[in-house]
Amino acid sequence: MFDFSDRVVIVTGAAGNLGQAVARAFLAAGARLVLVDRAADRLPHLFPELAASPDHFLATSVDLTDAAAVETMVAEAIRRFGRIDVLVNVAGGWRGGQAVHDTDLDTWDFLFDLNVRTTVTASRAVIPHMLAQGQGCIVNVAAKAGLEGTARNAAYSAAKSAVIRLTESMAAELKKEGINVNCVLPSTIDTPQNREAMPKADRSRWVEPEAIADVILFLASDAARAVQGAAIPVYGRG
Repeated sequence: MFDFSDRVVIVTGAAGNLGQAVARAFLAAGARLVLVDRAADRLPHLFPELAASPDHFLATSVDLTDAAAVETMVAEAIRRFGRIDVLVNVAGGWRGGQAVHDTDLDTWDFLFDLNVRTTVTASRAVIPHMLAQGQGCIVNVAAKAGLEGTARNAAYSAAKSAVIRLTESMAAELKKEGINVNCVLPSTIDTPQNREAMPKADRSRWVEPEAIADVILFLASDAARAVQGAAIPVYGRG
């Protein structure tokens, strides 16, 4: 549907369910990939066909909360490919189930580090290169939960709300520089982990990772060149 031939795309959290779907969608569209994960072995196992390819870079053992590690990863991507056209900030996660007064501060720190800090560190490292190019695209993954606080979900909801506000601010700062910044808002994603955690849920109302990936590709494409600072709902039938 979209052609990303010769474009360089960074996908953080690429070993997760959504990250894999996003990576494979961009790969099918012809992109050169920089796939980022914290573990040393997951990406070579999941993407063996890319491990030795000079057209792709599996950036393993990268702690996205460590700004220096992220800068090193981005510098290596620039050394290999000379440019970065798209950054997709997929890395994130959920933890919940307690009221605000029962949620320990470690959980708050964990969720803001995982969802917000990772988005900030990757964006800060990539944006100067996009500014030098005069163009680029950033797509962040927020969540439907970021639109409204609900009981026993405050820390996650607040973290994803911060991703939405971050998206809007970056878009306002960068749109005149030829850089588009938008985010997607998935509802419950149909993953093996969610199926195990919620065995009685109506999965027909969940959204597939591949459907979210399709929307991300649109936002990263020239077709979305006039879309800036948007938070796109991707709810499936939910």
